[in-house]
Amino acid sequence: MTIDHKARLASTLAADFGRRSFLKTAAAGAGLLAASTVGMPAFAQGAPKRGGTLKLAWVEAIDTLDPHFTASAGSIKVINNVFNGLLKVAYDGKRVSFLPDLAASWDMPDDKTHVFKLRPGVKFHNGDPCDAAAVKWSLERVKDPAVKSPHGWKFALLDGVDIVDDLTVRMRFSKPYAFLPVSLTGSTGRAGTIVCKRAVEQDPKAYGRMPVGTGPFRLVSWKENNAIELARNPDYFEAGKPYLDSVQILLIKEPSAAVAAMMSGQVDGMSVCPFQFIPQLRKNPNVVVHGQVEGNYAFVGMNNRRAPFDDPNMRRAVAFAIDRQAIVQQSYFGEAIPAYTCISPPMSDFYDPEIAKSGRGQFFDLARAKEYRAKAKVQGEVNPVFIVTDGFTGSGGMGTRNAQLIAPMLAQIGVKPKIELVDRAVWTSRRNAGDFDMYDEAWVADLDPDETIYPEWATGKPWNFVGYSNPAFDEACVAAQTILDPAKRRDLYVKAEDVLMNDAPLAVLAHMKVFKILAKKVQGFEYVPADLLDLHGVWLA
Repeated sequence: MTIDHKARLASTLAADFGRRSFLKTAAAGAGLLAASTVGMPAFAQGAPKRGGTLKLAWVEAIDTLDPHFTASAGSIKVINNVFNGLLKVAYDGKRVSFLPDLAASWDMPDDKTHVFKLRPGVKFHNGDPCDAAAVKWSLERVKDPAVKSPHGWKFALLDGVDIVDDLTVRMRFSKPYAFLPVSLTGSTGRAGTIVCKRAVEQDPKAYGRMPVGTGPFRLVSWKENNAIELARNPDYFEAGKPYLDSVQILLIKEPSAAVAAMMSGQVDGMSVCPFQFIPQLRKNPNVVVHGQVEGNYAFVGMNNRRAPFDDPNMRRAVAFAIDRQAIVQQSYFGEAIPAYTCISPPMSDFYDPEIAKSGRGQFFDLARAKEYRAKAKVQGEVNPVFIVTDGFTGSGGMGTRNAQLIAPMLAQIGVKPKIELVDRAVWTSRRNAGDFDMYDEAWVADLDPDETIYPEWATGKPWNFVGYSNPAFDEACVAAQTILDPAKRRDLYVKAEDVLMNDAPLAVLAHMKVFKILAKKVQGFEYVPADLLDLHGVWLA
């Protein structure tokens, strides 16, 4: 049963993923959903069978398994099976909703107070109780500035956490908080993922390598560049689950090798798959391809701290010089739609279905690009450093391809990037340090506009690698966090979008399909359009 977290809050947060509305709002991508397996378990046959090892090829980077510190989609997929949040994300094929997880019930005495009753008898993998004290400590860890969690902003309005009794916690906020349901999920939200105090305090740095959660699987080992082993949690609180004895995550950096293993039956699935291999996999009768356009956006970030992109006119010139339809067809093989802003079609309460015709946002207009270029402070040819990696990134492994397509487009306005291909670790280090002029990236697994734009582009926020700052943008985002009325919240995000797209610290590219690949013998998998790979109910036929 969906949690009753006051109708206004539910309607504010629950994104409508209806097939009809999606196809209407994404005419440029008509038919994208038709070839996808969406929403329900694939080819379910009879009662679930217990036992067996699921072998998965993992081509995404896994930086840490401490949920309070990661932004990696590859990490989040593992974390979702090792930990729980107070809430979890569910999908019925039409709508995303928020269901009880560690919370048994949720009450709102007023619009700034949230009371959670916890499930009794839940234990961490080391046997410690997951009670009100554990929840309080975990939530306060995220908020603590000394901890420096990149998810700390999600609890900026949190005044305190009270232990009402052993199984009840009360969260007090200074203002109403519309983003709370997402932040309390144990997957995309991560701030509400409950970690084990004793295990963290024993060795905080090691916790990300040997995490202790409450989830259906516990971590057995993590061998660098080799494999991660998960084993069934015999004390898991969902009766009878998980069905699998173990999960073997094979860390395969080269996507073509992972696809070959999938095609030959050496592995049972892939956590994600680059677009160019999808036609081949769809032809395999023993393989099921899951995927649709999700809450994401690929983009090119531009360093606002130094020339030439400390000039908004130069950035605008880049944004309007990029032919997004060409990017969609040639880089994403038609498995995406052009992006005009960061907010994507699945967020239908906030996405403008007429944005392609409205003149809002960013779009291909070479004449306009040349006008902005003529106004730029730096004239003549410029050669910005464009860092890309050939590993699988959030942009779907298309970083190198995107850069190669974008370079000749920008040459038409006198911007000729120096493309530097580096390995993933170097790329991440340089991005985080601001050692670039341009970089290619994507933000994925977003369920709400707040996580789509605020931590990435608000002043001083943890993933604002380009150094962008505009008080008008910040103020609109912060105001939207504290308003529960959907129409007013939408208006604020429209304002924030318009400021961001006009300032152009980034050039948006595409909203992409995200593919999970499973063998037909893998049963019970429930697709969630939030870049998750939920193995709670999976079994092998």
